[in-house]
Amino acid sequence: MFYKCYSNYTVFYSDDIRQCLVLDKRKSPCPPLQIFHLDETFTCKPNHYKLHNRCKVLRSVIVRSEIAGAGSPAAAYQLPEFQLTSKIKGVCFYAVTSTIAIFLFVFMVLGHPFVLLRDRYQRNFHHLIAKIWASMTVYPFFKIKVDGLENLPPKNSPAVYVSNHQSFLDIYALLTLGRNLKFISKTAIFLFPIVGWAMFLMGVIPLKRMDSRSQLQTLKRCMEIVKNGGSVFFFPEGTRSKDGRLGTFKKGAFSIAAKTGVPVVPITLVGTGKIMPAGMEGVLYPGSVKIIIHQPLQGDNPDTLCNEAVNVISSELIRQG
Repeated sequence: MFYKCYSNYTVFYSDDIRQCLVLDKRKSPCPPLQIFHLDETFTCKPNHYKLHNRCKVLRSVIVRSEIAGAGSPAAAYQLPEFQLTSKIKGVCFYAVTSTIAIFLFVFMVLGHPFVLLRDRYQRNFHHLIAKIWASMTVYPFFKIKVDGLENLPPKNSPAVYVSNHQSFLDIYALLTLGRNLKFISKTAIFLFPIVGWAMFLMGVIPLKRMDSRSQLQTLKRCMEIVKNGGSVFFFPEGTRSKDGRLGTFKKGAFSIAAKTGVPVVPITLVGTGKIMPAGMEGVLYPGSVKIIIHQPLQGDNPDTLCNEAVNVISSELIRQG
């Protein structure tokens, strides 16, 4: 048995490195927070205590926790080690996407009056521009493979799309599908030059996360869009996963689908979190992205729709490894 000490926690390891016991030193007597079963090929990184950020030595093994929560340990992935080339690629990525955005934004502005007059809810022209922007941005850096295109509803057919959320790159990947999806974004993003303004022109729906009134207005706006033939897109977890595990789904998206009678289209995103992990937006690691589009779900019970979507997406994450 040996151990490593941190400011608030002590981690005890068995001799064969197959288990570790986390003790909270802020409490007396020290209660065990969790017992972890380790896979010797990955990184010791308890999801809630983030010990992997405190000691670089521990970044070579992953925790197989007995307390899975909403996600499965099998869906977790290894965070890559920092490399200078990845930082350089990250800088190049933002240089490319910014340059393309500035150029294409001019077309968005010029076409916006006509979009409002003839296509207020779908905004096909703006979404075409967004697809071109996303496709041109990702092309030099990583490949995207799409499975299940046949499961997409007919174009301009209203639906509620839901997906797991791993990375800043998720939006880029989804925009390459070329569907007129109205995303939901926190209001602060709309203040970003060019990108935030383009989101406004596209009809992206603003949300103040901790404001219940804003949440209600967002749901009403989504209902209005769906009733007028548009489609909305939700990340039901509400935030990005830091290790690939699926978080708890909020039920707003499924309530909209149940009330309007439109299908829920579950989508599984694989690989974005490994290329640009949450909290590490300045780097770009090598890798590829896979988008799996599952068969639409239909029903009038939000809880049932939510559970079915969670099962479909989590099963696919485990299958993809």
